Amino acid sequence: MIERAASGCHKLINYKANKAGTPVVVEPRVGPLSAALALFSKRNVSMIKKIALAAALLGIILYSLNGMKPDSGAYLAQLHKSRSEKNQSFRQSTNSPLSAEQKARFDSLKYYPAELSLVIDAAISRNSRPDTVLIQMSDNQAEKYLKWGQAKFTIANKSQQLGIYLKATGTDSTLFIPFTDLTNGHETYGGGRYLDAPLPEPEATEIKLDFNQAYNPYCAYNNEYSCPVPPAENRLQVAIPAGEKSFHD
Repeated sequence: MIERAASGCHKLINYKANKAGTPVVVEPRVGPLSAALALFSKRNVSMIKKIALAAALLGIILYSLNGMKPDSGAYLAQLHKSRSEKNQSFRQSTNSPLSAEQKARFDSLKYYPAELSLVIDAAISRNSRPDTVLIQMSDNQAEKYLKWGQAKFTIANKSQQLGIYLKATGTDSTLFIPFTDLTNGHETYGGGRYLDAPLPEPEATEIKLDFNQAYNPYCAYNNEYSCPVPPAENRLQVAIPAGEKSFHD
């Protein structure tokens, strides 16, 4: 069995039956993938997840008003607030991915300074009948997702695209965009990061990708979690110096 945890990552709690048929807990096994591939998924089931989503929604609203850029001061203030609240949740929440020992010495997560140029209006192409695909987990298992569509945009004068996913259960209200970029293994977590985005209106032709909201999966903090590995199509060949940095030095 696997206990569901925040951000869609699974806390590995493996069970086996003893001779009497009674389940007993055994220690989780570490998957054979390297740390650079240990990555994961999302789900709105915790305070931390809700904070991240609320911040993303507010940023999108600010950037969408009248088709104008928002007041950068208001955006930066909200971003700072959401990051402070996430730090508090990591210290205090029962859904925190940190162990008790990690909480005792935890100060704050590390981020790049906000970069407004990396809040991007990406053109979307939707799959009218989304295929069910398997995304590999960091413990060599796989999870079902719906391939919702693609986002196309430009960074550093280079065309980019990212696959957009939804959990196959249909229980998520946000789109899931796992990705890697050229900062991974240097300034950011080696396995990549995640973006979430609200489902756009049926007639919408663009989606807001706010890379300042890019966040680490739970496996970046604690190897007791197993999470989805970004698919090959979502490996960007540019650096994204925005969002959350590596947790471990």
